[in-house]
Amino acid sequence: MMSAAASSLPSRGRAAPFSTRALPLPSPRRGAALRRPRVSALGGGGEGEAGRILDPCATPLQILGLDATGCYSAAQLKAAFRARVKEFHPDVCKDPENADLMIRRVIEAYQMLSGNQEMMVERNNVDPFDEPECEARDIFVNELLCIGTGCPYSCVKRAPHVFSFSDDIGTARAISQGNGEDDLVQLAVGQCPRKCIHYVTPCQRTILEDVLSSALMAPYDLAEAAVLDSLLTKAKFENNRSKADANTVLST
Repeated sequence: MMSAAASSLPSRGRAAPFSTRALPLPSPRRGAALRRPRVSALGGGGEGEAGRILDPCATPLQILGLDATGCYSAAQLKAAFRARVKEFHPDVCKDPENADLMIRRVIEAYQMLSGNQEMMVERNNVDPFDEPECEARDIFVNELLCIGTGCPYSCVKRAPHVFSFSDDIGTARAISQGNGEDDLVQLAVGQCPRKCIHYVTPCQRTILEDVLSSALMAPYDLAEAAVLDSLLTKAKFENNRSKADANTVLST
């Protein structure tokens, strides 16, 4: 039998037992800080990102999750915008009550920074998917649905001055804008078997092309595809409503 003195000593190679005295727990504030995810330089939400977007004093760079004193390339601005759309679009946002306002401010910020400053100032910073800035005459092809070169009703064959096949994935895309009234374009839109050709406004097209470009990047991004589909649905509804309102005004 082991002696009492020997049993009171920790054995070699084994850690000494913890003291029976309770250890102090970390403060809730410190624990929360340890659990908070890091925010990358190109956006990507943390617990305070929604508040930053809704802050009326936030600059466009801050709304996109960027350092307000930094200088960023067009590619970096686009990456920040995509990250914000992916996280705060109403279809996926965890704060549905403020989702519409947040995504509107994200779109406004990106447009301000990406070369559409004059148009946005003139229109008092409104979301082009809520209030189209003009009649939808630009062409946007949702290449995620396009059949491509094997389409029996190819828009490229019907209106080659407006559509062309892409060299990388073989889908159709618009190469010329402002042809919404063209009979051949209207025929191509009407006969598209996938209904993937849409009339949009210039501001809508800029955003849709950015989201599409992100969705087409490997690996295929289902979240971006869902955002694109949602934006196209909203654009179609608002553009049709705006056109109907304009026709009503003209008829009175």
